[in-house]
Amino acid sequence: MLRSDATLRARLLGWLLPGVALVLAASLAFTRQEAEQAADAAYDRSLLGAIKGLDLNVSTASGGLAVEQPYALFEFFQLAGNGPVHFRVATDDGQVEIGTPELPLPPRPLRAGEPQFYDAEHFGEPVRVGAYLRALDRPVGGARQVVIQVAEGVQARERFTRTFVRQALWRDASLLGLLALAVAGVSAWALRPVRRLAEAVRARSPDDLQPLREAELPADLRPLVEAINRQLERSAGLLAQRRQFVDDASHQLRTPLTTLRAQLDYLRREADPARREEALQALSLELDLATRATGQLLALARADAGEVGGAAFDPAELAREVALALLPLARERGVDLGADAPETLPAVCGDRLLLREALMNLAHNALVHGRAGGRVTVEAGLEHGAGPAWLGVRDDGPGLDPEVRARLGERFVRGRGSRGSGLGLSIAAAVARRHHGRLETGPGEGGSGLAVRLVWPQGRA
Repeated sequence: MLRSDATLRARLLGWLLPGVALVLAASLAFTRQEAEQAADAAYDRSLLGAIKGLDLNVSTASGGLAVEQPYALFEFFQLAGNGPVHFRVATDDGQVEIGTPELPLPPRPLRAGEPQFYDAEHFGEPVRVGAYLRALDRPVGGARQVVIQVAEGVQARERFTRTFVRQALWRDASLLGLLALAVAGVSAWALRPVRRLAEAVRARSPDDLQPLREAELPADLRPLVEAINRQLERSAGLLAQRRQFVDDASHQLRTPLTTLRAQLDYLRREADPARREEALQALSLELDLATRATGQLLALARADAGEVGGAAFDPAELAREVALALLPLARERGVDLGADAPETLPAVCGDRLLLREALMNLAHNALVHGRAGGRVTVEAGLEHGAGPAWLGVRDDGPGLDPEVRARLGERFVRGRGSRGSGLGLSIAAAVARRHHGRLETGPGEGGSGLAVRLVWPQGRA
């Protein structure tokens, strides 16, 4: 169980942490972008301040273009930017310029009164440049506008961005570590009921199939426990069926086997050929009874616990097949055996093998326990022409004894004078239950005798 817990925690961490790491990586990328934008916004304001300070010192009073450099402002700006500062003041036609002539021009045309900031290179070094265009107080030559540019290195901006991103990285890494510890701790705490449940199951004896207690478990675990309890209930039912089968087999086969043993011993001692022949016939009859009882027990066990198939088949063809299979027994008993089923009967769904076994038992009961020289009919049909499917047998015999009718479908219930196993109706009832159906009885031929039907719902294919 500890391995299972560890595996579950590892799975949680394996599923959760990579996803969180991806989210944090995306967040870190956005953080870097925002840091660069924040650094540009802050440093560009300083750059604009330098441009404005320089603009205040531009003069055309002498008829030309003159600039009184604000050394104090540039010194402060260099200290704040931690790098060299370059400037250029020029007329818009480029005929007159003061300062560094190599400063890169802006990528877009300048508009008067609107500063423009852009990244560029100056002698192989990355710089941030601010450019500003305004009208001159008086024309200088043919120029009526002046362009003011100030450039600074980007080292301070990059240092600010790296510091900001590094702090965000440590924050996100710490958050990821705390999340991993939280997942491990919470999963260990949340799995305590599972460990208690495992210990309770491990402490049970092998034959303890009682339901697990659900009252003290979390709501999320109750569906699992309910499913386990249903499986335990099914297992207990199967175990009870197996025990019942063993009890039934020992109950049903003990007497025939004892009788066979006694008849065999009698046959070995008997010297009279006529009596030996009688003993052999009795032995053969008893062996037939034991064989049929064994087959019925196996059929009953399959009807109780086997899987029910759902293939489509023709019920009319099944009725005729059963009647044909029992024809030799009917001739021996002098019974008029027939089948009554419409030729155009639609196909139905069900377990054909189980239904055939049930119908065989119903027809065999009618032939053996019905009136000698009487009439037995094997039937098939649909209720009301389109409802549940049914298979049945009717005869004109004496019908069921009242005590047998009152206990219809119980095992080993036999009428007076019967030498059967008392399993025929039980098998039919078990097959009906397996098909979510029922076993019905009613009057037989001409209002006398017995009619037995196995009816199951949703029988159409």
